[in-house]
This record gives sequence, structure tokens and C-alpha cells, in this order.
Amino acid sequence: MPIGAQPPGRRGTVEEPYSPLNLRLILAAFGFVVCTVLGILLLRAGWTVPGWLLLAWAVVAAIDMVVVQLRRRARRRAERGRDHSLFE
Repeated sequence: MPIGAQPPGRRGTVEEPYSPLNLRLILAAFGFVVCTVLGILLLRAGWTVPGWLLLAWAVVAAIDMVVVQLRRRARRRAERGRDHSLFE
């Protein structure tokens, strides 16, 4: 799957993106931190299955952060460095 400013075949345009990438990046970072901390706490408390599930979700959030950041870079290159607000 090519990672561009926006996935191919989506309805959005450069002027109106398909998803707010900055907001997605912040939410993924929040999910990463929360899942990592809670997963470690659950593992230390002896709850291994829920702890490993939360750590797996933390890995998914980290992957999402990488993909979103790559899409933000592609968007910045396509728009020649134009800044975006949190919801763009």
C-alpha cells in the first residue's frame, strides 16, 4: 500500500483531507502511552493476558503513529510546507 498524502481511492482532496492527520497522531500517541503504562501495571500485578493485550494495542498505536507521520510528510511535500491546525 503506497503511503501518500491520502490513501488512493478516497473521497477527500488535498483541500479537504479524508482524515485529520494531526488529530489522529495525537490520539495514537495518547493511546500508546495509556496502553503501555496500563499494560506494564497489569503485568506487574500478575494479570498477564490483559497486560499482553494492552501491550499489543500499544504496538498497533505505534504503527499507526508511523503511518500517520509518513502521510503528514507526504502532505507537507505536496503542499510545499503549508501548516495545518489540529483538525486538518
